[in-house]
Amino acid sequence: MKRIGMLTSGGDCQALNTAMRGVAKTLFNAKEQVEIYGFLNGYQGLIYGKFRLLTGADFAGILTKGGTFLGSSRTPFKTIREPGPDGIDKVAAMKQTYYKLQLDCLVILGGNGTHKTANLLREEGLNIVTLPKTIDNDLWGTDMTFGFQSAVNVATECIDYIHTTAASHGRVFIVEVMGHKAGWLTLNAGMAGGADIILIPEIPYDINKVAKKIKERHESGSRFTILAVAEGAISKEDAALSKKEYKKKLANRKYPSVSYEIAAQLQELGGGEVRVTVPGHTQRGGSPCPYDRVFASRLGSEAAKLILKGEYGFMVGYKNREIVKVPLADVAGKLKMVDPDASIVKEAKMLGISFGD
Repeated sequence: MKRIGMLTSGGDCQALNTAMRGVAKTLFNAKEQVEIYGFLNGYQGLIYGKFRLLTGADFAGILTKGGTFLGSSRTPFKTIREPGPDGIDKVAAMKQTYYKLQLDCLVILGGNGTHKTANLLREEGLNIVTLPKTIDNDLWGTDMTFGFQSAVNVATECIDYIHTTAASHGRVFIVEVMGHKAGWLTLNAGMAGGADIILIPEIPYDINKVAKKIKERHESGSRFTILAVAEGAISKEDAALSKKEYKKKLANRKYPSVSYEIAAQLQELGGGEVRVTVPGHTQRGGSPCPYDRVFASRLGSEAAKLILKGEYGFMVGYKNREIVKVPLADVAGKLKMVDPDASIVKEAKMLGISFGD
């Protein structure tokens, strides 16, 4: 009998249910007897012993459902060693739950912060297998994360919709796409949606060059301009600040986000009427796209294969179009950023897209 724990941690996204289904169906179809315990609301369920025994019925009909039926929450890694308000030792509590249930392995689905804690648990002696979840596609060690393509679809559709109203009214529109530290989502959705300007965290922008691009389009006869702006887009001036100085500026910013600040600056520079659209958490929601359904199913199945073989301490990733196992120690604490000199950036510039640099 193999006893497997499973939890989803951090922000939700499309295909979490799909990935868990892939793990469970592969385990249930194996010849060994298996029990799967689902921990509720991420690491909080593991800390406080909130779980339920899952059956095949729990994984039926969830291939196309977004979100996570187990629930999720954020348990910041930076405070994982600090006692909670109730004084509980989080790491000790998680280990106690693991051993109390006599688990053979814990399957953890999550992004960067989740993987830091997963690796900590591995270092504490627990058997861990992880799956790469994030709409930001910024997890090191894998070319792709599930949830990313679905989010690209949502953000692209938003830009598509904005095109018609922008063209009708001759306006400048900013579509703010998720991504605080990495610009993969904004870059891909911006290119797919035909954005004229793409601003991402990895390439600090010059607002004057952004305004110049808008002016050039207007003078060439284009009545409108679309900007795809990442949440974490940063100006060259702000990029030159120290981390402490930048945090202080953000704390005192009078605008809801960088997009509204850019809009105000462009209007001052004579960029015409500027509107901001923020699709926000819609980018995490809805059904997973067909790509993510297949991709997450494959990752889940491979994770189950590792469990059946007793190979622990790995993230199941995707490199060079093949499913691979990546040591957790190599993944934890690392971000996969957009290289400003990457071919996709160069090709976007060749298409006439401005990055404001």
